[in-house]
Amino acid sequence: MKKDIDFPQVQGVNIAIVPNPDMAENAWLVYLINYNDLALSNVLVSSRGYSNNPDKPENTSVLRHSFPLLEPQSFVPVETIMPAVFHLCNEYWLSYYYKSKMYDKKHLFLPESITQDHLRPIALLNKSGILHG
Repeated sequence: MKKDIDFPQVQGVNIAIVPNPDMAENAWLVYLINYNDLALSNVLVSSRGYSNNPDKPENTSVLRHSFPLLEPQSFVPVETIMPAVFHLCNEYWLSYYYKSKMYDKKHLFLPESITQDHLRPIALLNKSGILHG
């Protein structure tokens, strides 16, 4: 039964969206950050954008990314995200192995939450960005 399944709490892993002035058209970068002291293995990130408006449904393609290993106290760029989809819910579903146990978590950036006004320093990246709550 579902009550008998252990769903471990994700800790020390996060998704950040950071402006990238080096890219054209004001593109931003999505990063996966591992704050843990041990590596993550078999990391999968699935991303998609969608609208909650039933009168005007809008969906992006689902993108899937894999990383065999993410070292401790490190980060990896996942994908580029364009301002044209900031009006959508931007969802990042993360799955990985840590200490031989599987973890997963949905990171959701709500519509219009990806703005310059929400930028905060992210020490590990040494950049300002929007860290998932």
